[in-house]
Amino acid sequence: MAQRTYPSYWLYKDNRGEWRWTYEAANGETIAVSSEGYKRRADAERGIDIMKRSTNSPVWYPANLENAA
Repeated sequence: MAQRTYPSYWLYKDNRGEWRWTYEAANGETIAVSSEGYKRRADAERGIDIMKRSTNSPVWYPANLENAA
């Protein structure tokens, strides 16, 4: 296997034997994690695909923070 590069997703099995993923930024810091464990690897990979397709999703925040710096 090639040496891991960043940014990238890390797909692994947790202590319960379920598939999970993390996403690490260019500096190697984790900035996103799967919110659940998956029984099947294909389901975890689908979660990654959903994240990859969300690049045009809007960002929402509370109205009282509309003008916050």
